[in-house]
Amino acid sequence: MLEIFMKKLLFIASLIFLIALVAWLFLKVPEKQQNNLKKIRVVTTLFPLYDFAKNIGQDKVEVSLLLPPGIEAHSFEPKPSDVKKINEADIFIFTGKFMEPWAEDLIKGAGNKNLQVINASEGISMLQGKRHNEIESENYLDPHIWLDFNNDKIIIASILKGLIEKDSVNIDYYQKRALEYENKISQLDIKYRIALKECKTKEVVYGGHYAFGYLANHHNLTYLAAQGISPDSEPTAKDLVQLIEQIKNNDIKYIFYEELTTPEIAETLINETGARMLLLNAAHNITKADFENNVSFLDIMEENLVNLKIGLQCN
Repeated sequence: MLEIFMKKLLFIASLIFLIALVAWLFLKVPEKQQNNLKKIRVVTTLFPLYDFAKNIGQDKVEVSLLLPPGIEAHSFEPKPSDVKKINEADIFIFTGKFMEPWAEDLIKGAGNKNLQVINASEGISMLQGKRHNEIESENYLDPHIWLDFNNDKIIIASILKGLIEKDSVNIDYYQKRALEYENKISQLDIKYRIALKECKTKEVVYGGHYAFGYLANHHNLTYLAAQGISPDSEPTAKDLVQLIEQIKNNDIKYIFYEELTTPEIAETLINETGARMLLLNAAHNITKADFENNVSFLDIMEENLVNLKIGLQCN
């Protein structure tokens, strides 16, 4: 009987030890794994930031775009539901006060003390905005920073730093993805430099707001836009007459128009000059269809290069 009792006691002790061991393994060992399973919640304002964060974080992050697909970025006004998104986020990424003047109030309204805010324009030498009329401030800086590939690398570094600070366990993962994406940006930059090196004209005429100053500056192009930084800055009749004369005098064959807005100004210019129209997408945002089809920032910039080569008559 004593032998049977001892065997039962040994079995119970072994069972208790096994349960304790399993509990310890579950609670202690998977701690890093649980961190891996818990995705970092990232909210971005504009599409380029959204795409950058997705490429760097991949399956470690859950990225949402504050700007609904198809909405023009400059006319966007946040809703109460956007405050809720930020309140539940780990990281919020925006480009600064010149593009998102409402961002600061939105962050304060959310009251998320643990929210990490990344201003993607930090460390970037911003260009002076082209003042179109007296409504626009003389101290307004051009917020379209993502249209210079060198700036994109700075933005990638800022997002990488933010992700590492929130999730240091996966530092190697984020660094590897950031480097891979930065290399893709560098390769695209080389393609642009080669393609735009020998063109019949270096003059980009844009029938929209002043969005491509950074791209023009980066690739030594002359850039003329019918409007100022804001799409609300309508050109005067005198502005249009002068622009039409310049198009005719310089024998410009193509007028570029912008995405997500009615190309009325570009249509006016082609009707008066006989030029043709081509899309040049500033990538603030994308259509709902493109968003659902996973069109990327790099896809947009590749398409822009195709149209620039046509419009500038490049070899």
